[in-house]
Amino acid sequence: MIRFFYILAAAAIALLSSCSSEPTMQRYFVEKSEAKGFMAVDIGKSILKTDKLNLTAGQKEALASVEHVNVLFFKADSLNGKEYETQVAEVKSLLKTDAYDELIKFNHDGMGGSVNTKGAGEHIKEFVIYFRNEGTGFGLVRVTGNDMTPANVFTIGQILQQSGFDDTQMAPLKQLFAANVAK
Repeated sequence: MIRFFYILAAAAIALLSSCSSEPTMQRYFVEKSEAKGFMAVDIGKSILKTDKLNLTAGQKEALASVEHVNVLFFKADSLNGKEYETQVAEVKSLLKTDAYDELIKFNHDGMGGSVNTKGAGEHIKEFVIYFRNEGTGFGLVRVTGNDMTPANVFTIGQILQQSGFDDTQMAPLKQLFAANVAK
């Protein structure tokens, strides 16, 4: 019986010591989702209206590979410029240190961003799309799944174009953009 408790204690210590306190993109999303200046939206696959489409096996596979889509925005304004710069630096640091591979990077006229993946080859666990505009803020789109491929992401984009989408889940984002346009 004592041997059982030693084994249990050793397992608990191993489990607790293996938990990392390193910053991750997932932690960033969780911490910032309720923070001032940020807006978070979780988007379900139900946003795609696929019930009337005759999906191929490949399209079904692409949809099945996606688990979650999380969106996080930081709204920049004239009062929080320093905070904007701090958050942009933190996101860029996370993308470099949290095992992401940068696929595409773009910069033009005060706007920029990147597409980043986590996972190996055809077994991508996560895509993160980062975009920024110095006048309005920045956003992150985090797509998690099982064995996603770049082809799957392209296929989902095609399905989105074919199906249209249920924009009720996007209402908070519309409000954010409407507020920025009104300024």
